[in-house]
Amino acid sequence: MNILILGSGGREHSLAWAVLQNPKCDKLIVAPGNAGIAQIAECAALDIENGGAVVSFAHDNSIDFIIVGPEAPLAAGVADRLREAGMLVFGPSAAAAKLEASKSFTKEICDAANAPTAAYGHFTDADSAKAYVREQGAPIVVKADGLAAGKGVIVAMDEQTALDAIDDMFGGAFGGAGAEVVIEEFMEGEEASFFVLCDGETVLPIGTAQDHKRVGEGDTGPNTGGMGAYSPAPVLTDEIAQIALDQIVQPTVDEMARRGTPYQGVLYVGLMIKDGQPRLVEYNVRFGDPECQVLMMRLGAQAMDLMHAAAEGRLADAQVNWADDHAVTVVMAAKGYPGSYEKGSVINGLEALPETSFEMCFHAGTSESTGQVIATGGRVLNATARGATLQEARDRAYAMIDTIDWPDGFCRRDIGWRALGG
Repeated sequence: MNILILGSGGREHSLAWAVLQNPKCDKLIVAPGNAGIAQIAECAALDIENGGAVVSFAHDNSIDFIIVGPEAPLAAGVADRLREAGMLVFGPSAAAAKLEASKSFTKEICDAANAPTAAYGHFTDADSAKAYVREQGAPIVVKADGLAAGKGVIVAMDEQTALDAIDDMFGGAFGGAGAEVVIEEFMEGEEASFFVLCDGETVLPIGTAQDHKRVGEGDTGPNTGGMGAYSPAPVLTDEIAQIALDQIVQPTVDEMARRGTPYQGVLYVGLMIKDGQPRLVEYNVRFGDPECQVLMMRLGAQAMDLMHAAAEGRLADAQVNWADDHAVTVVMAAKGYPGSYEKGSVINGLEALPETSFEMCFHAGTSESTGQVIATGGRVLNATARGATLQEARDRAYAMIDTIDWPDGFCRRDIGWRALGG
C-alpha cells in the first residue's frame, strides 16, 4: 500500500517508524514531516488543513491509506473531504472531532452518556465565569473551550490564579480557543491515558500510558504539551481499564453513533483515577504526543494493521498482541519552553544514537539546514526506548539523552518517577 501520514511532530515520526516496519507498506509519504522523518520517508510540502489540497495530493500520488496525525486537520474536516473522495482514512470526521475541539461538547456527551467526569460550568463571558469561581472556590480548573495545542488548561490552586486565567483566556491569550471557557471541579487522584481504536461501533483498547505535563521535575511549573511518557501505566490496571470502557468509552461511542456522527479513529481517554474509580478528564481525537511514541515503540508493525482495520470497520476481528515490556520517552525541549525560546540552534550527536526496535530518537521540532539538524520548535526531540522493565527502558532513554550534544536544550530527569517510586 501507498500510505500518507499528515503531520510534522514526534507523534508522526513514531507513526512513520511503526508503519515502515509493516511489509504491507510499499511507499510512505509524510506531509510536511521534519528532519528526522526525512531520514526514513519521503516528505512533502503540503497544507494539511486544506482538505482539497490533501485530496489532490493523495490522488496524484496513488495513495491507498491516509493517517491523520494532529487534531487541527481533523477539526478542519480533512477526513471528511478524503472520505467524500472515496479514500480510506484513519481519523474522525469534523463532527466527531468536536470531542477534542470543544470541551463543552464533551461535557454534553458525558451528560447524555452518564459518563463520570468533573462537575463543570460553561461560560461565554468573563463576569459569569468569575462569579462561578468565587462561588465554587479553589482549587479549580479553568479550560479554554477550543483547541489550544495542549496549553489551554490552568489548574488553579488559589482563587486569584483562576480569576487571572479567565482574564487571560477572554483577553485572547489562547486566540479563538479561549472565546468560551469551561470551569471544572479539581479532581484528585492519579492521571493516566487510555488509548482505544474505534470503527464507529467497536472499541479496541490498544494501550495505556502516563504523560508528564509539568515542565519541572516532581511535576512542578507550568503545563506543557508533555515532557515525557511511559507505557504501560501501572495505575491503570486491567480492572480499572474495564470500568473505563464500560462506563465512559463505550457509552460515548454509542452516543456519538446515536447522533449520526460515529467515531472512527483513535480516542485518547484522559482519566483521573482515585480509589479504583476512573473519571474522564478529557478526550483527544488523535494519539497523544508524547504518548504515541511509547505506544508505537511497543506495538511496532501491528500498529498499521490495527489502524487499517479501524478505517475499514473490521475492529471486531482485530486483536492486539502485547509483549510483556515497557517503554519510556524523554522530551528534549528548547530552553525557555513553554515560554519564549530561541529557534535555530544546531543539534549535534544525533548520528551516534542507536536506531533499533529498542531505541529510537523521534524528531518533533526539527529541520535540516546545510547538512545540520536545527531546532525549530519548543519540544524538539523524543529519546524513546523499550526494555523488559521500566527501569531498563528509562536507563536506555537517558543514555540517548546523554549522547545528544545540544546546549540549548533541556529535559526532565525524572520521567517515570511515579511508577518507579522516585
